[in-house]
Amino acid sequence: MVEPAAVYTQSTRPERTCVVVALSGGVDSAVAAALLVQQGYRVIGMMMRLWSETGQEDNNRCCTPEAMAKARRVAGILGIPFYTIDAQEFFHKTVVSYFIEGYSAGLTPNPCLVCNREVRWDFLLNHALSFGADYLATGHYARVVRSHNERFQLHRAVDKRKDQSYVLHVLSQEQLARALFPLGEFTKVQVREMARQFGLPVADRPESQDLCFLGNGDYRGFIARNAPEAIRPGAIVNTQSEVLGTHQGLAFYTIGQRKGLGLSSLEPLYVVEKDVERNTIVVGTIAELGSRELTVEQMNWVSIDPPREPLRSEVKIRYRAEEAPATIHPQKDGSVVMCFDEPVRGVTRGQAAVCFQGDICLGGGIITASK
Repeated sequence: MVEPAAVYTQSTRPERTCVVVALSGGVDSAVAAALLVQQGYRVIGMMMRLWSETGQEDNNRCCTPEAMAKARRVAGILGIPFYTIDAQEFFHKTVVSYFIEGYSAGLTPNPCLVCNREVRWDFLLNHALSFGADYLATGHYARVVRSHNERFQLHRAVDKRKDQSYVLHVLSQEQLARALFPLGEFTKVQVREMARQFGLPVADRPESQDLCFLGNGDYRGFIARNAPEAIRPGAIVNTQSEVLGTHQGLAFYTIGQRKGLGLSSLEPLYVVEKDVERNTIVVGTIAELGSRELTVEQMNWVSIDPPREPLRSEVKIRYRAEEAPATIHPQKDGSVVMCFDEPVRGVTRGQAAVCFQGDICLGGGIITASK
């Protein structure tokens, strides 16, 4: 467990504060580093070498040879030291295995949550501390604010379209105390313009929405190659258990999916459930896709103490989902039951449900059941 750092104040001299910036070869982390250098911090650039599937090394968007060269070039322009850290084995053990095991169990896991908690804000943070750093900074779009009761709070970014507080809700108070998110006050457009002003060669580098270790983004092919035992054909049934067709493997389908089912129906049908025990895909109409109640486990209350009484919140059930109002009911075992005002569509076991009040990200956990 890392020790919390002293909070930066106006009276603290930045040149006495050392910050490790997690560089990726992209525009966001590069501008984060540039801003900190501009503000007078002692900055060190650090890049992790992550695991890549054999034969896909050049497609891993986080640490291809090109990305590594870009990060090194950025560090050279900014005049900061640059180090690479071998995280391949740890990344595979904690992130890739989690991804494979989740899909093999019929879930739809979000490996970015585990990566942020275990890889960036534990593995990399501890490397940063060993270099004498006071903080770890990343190019995430989010903000850390210290509340009146001295607790650190995770806040949304100014750019709501880029806000990444959803995937950062897994952090602890100790980790937030060491976190700097220099881009939280800026929009993506502003960040690209700053990159040009700083003369950084990554100003126009395109973004990728794919998981870094998937290479070409084909998660189905990745699962088939790395967990072939999880690919078992089975029946597609409706909510009355009538067989309508055949699926090629539970891992190939997601809740809310409509296309690619190979079914003929007068009314559009969607995947509403993946039944692991029976190895079946359950399909239904759009009306049958909604859920009013979720069970959420592994709760991490990042900005507040665990509540004892019900509280109102806006909830996101996926990173790109719209927020929906709900009442959160804490349970004795630490889980919560989320009761939505209106049915929400596309609820997926294995994804995170994250609670917000205004700009404050309260916390979240993993969806385990819905109805």
